[in-house]
Amino acid sequence: NFTSNPTGLIECLANLQEKISQSRTDSLASGIDTFYLIFAGALVYFMQTGFAMLCAGSVRAKNVKNIVLWNLLDSCGGGIMFWTCGYAFAYGGDDKTKGVTFIGNEGFFLASDNVQYEMFFFQFAFACALSSIVAGTIAERCKMTAYLGYSTFLVGFVYPVVAHAFWSPNGFLANNSRDPLWGSGAIDLAGSGPVHMTGGVTALVAAIILGPRIGRFYDRNGNALAEPHDFPPHSVALQFLGTFCLWFGWYGFNPGSVLLISSEGMGDVASLVTVNTTLGACAGALSAMFTSTFFSERRTGTVSYDLGYTMNGCLTGLVAITAGCATVEPWAAVVIGVVAGWLYLLGSKLLVKMRIDDAVDAIPVHMVGGAWGVISTGLFTSNGRRAMAFGSADHGGWFYEWGNGSGDFTLLGIQILAVLFIIGWTTVMMGLFFLALNFFNLLRIDPLEEEAGMDISRHNGPAYDMTDGSAKAEDIAALDRSRHERGEKVEKVIA
Repeated sequence: NFTSNPTGLIECLANLQEKISQSRTDSLASGIDTFYLIFAGALVYFMQTGFAMLCAGSVRAKNVKNIVLWNLLDSCGGGIMFWTCGYAFAYGGDDKTKGVTFIGNEGFFLASDNVQYEMFFFQFAFACALSSIVAGTIAERCKMTAYLGYSTFLVGFVYPVVAHAFWSPNGFLANNSRDPLWGSGAIDLAGSGPVHMTGGVTALVAAIILGPRIGRFYDRNGNALAEPHDFPPHSVALQFLGTFCLWFGWYGFNPGSVLLISSEGMGDVASLVTVNTTLGACAGALSAMFTSTFFSERRTGTVSYDLGYTMNGCLTGLVAITAGCATVEPWAAVVIGVVAGWLYLLGSKLLVKMRIDDAVDAIPVHMVGGAWGVISTGLFTSNGRRAMAFGSADHGGWFYEWGNGSGDFTLLGIQILAVLFIIGWTTVMMGLFFLALNFFNLLRIDPLEEEAGMDISRHNGPAYDMTDGSAKAEDIAALDRSRHERGEKVEKVIA
């Protein structure tokens, strides 16, 4: 009888209002987190524009159509393959109560009640980026069938196994599992290892088996050139545009990997990630530019600033900071970026020394930069930052552990193990795949087609049609004659 107990009635109404308010708050928070992930995924997907422009600018004009089509197919073919089985292999059947599994086992064709569509979209954008890393390395000499084959195999199976190992609660390297490896698990927020290093190792394996472009290190008869021949990019402007598109997309790649934004704590983590991403890019660019300038001046006596090295140094800094962007301090992000710039230059020179042809320097940027990113996380992770991002302050970076007097090698050891796992798994699987393609003559195009360019030989004409849109020689000659005649008339009038 509420009339005899008005206090109870008021208390009941207050509790009901509180429950309704909490339900609305939870619903709003869920909606915000969903929108955040979709928006971040769109930024990551915009990186496909960056890859396309960077690759198109880096190759010769006779192969622009081909490389742009490849980048489009990364999204189309990769999207279908990730929908078919890639997402299921990576995250299907995730259950923290279970033990370690090698691969996911449900959600094929997204046919599962447990699929989060916003998460699928976000991870699809990651998978597309991974595939595009390889495109530039093998440009100008790889068959279309081989490209489609390796791209679908990489996105549909090889990458999902690595992603499962790092990011599924059932992965053996996951830090969010029920019983993480060595009580810690690996730290890689956004994919220096699973995305960039996997793509970089694939690019290295492909470049070795495919061989260099004709005229790069060897002539048409296979004789070694005394000095490597450079194939300069046909459009530095497109390279620059691609670099900035990639940098812009990285603000979805790294902050988006926080996954949640509706709480104050995760908002702080995402803010730190954004700052560290920026500083890593800046430090990498400046490091590569000034270091290359220093050695160039020592060698030639002339001070020059190389735009290509600067852009790739920037990208290497971004790749390197991707793993530890949530767990390192801003000063450490600068250090990581500076070292990334140096490692990029060293890796680029080493490739040429070993006569491995990489048309866009994707191997030093993504493989070397990715490996350094994973390892540097094991050196510079702050215990406090780790607690904010992942909920546990145990096992910080090696430098911090030495500072605390313990010298705990746990995290750094796991990070090194993670690097070795990516190298071993990707090399074996993609190596066998490319060797099979090469054995059946499905890998490399005909030398004559390579000389003519793939746009003409395979894509119905060049990317730049200079016949109709450009002035003809006879028209230019007629214009010169007209101007000369007018000049003679003016001279006569003056005389």
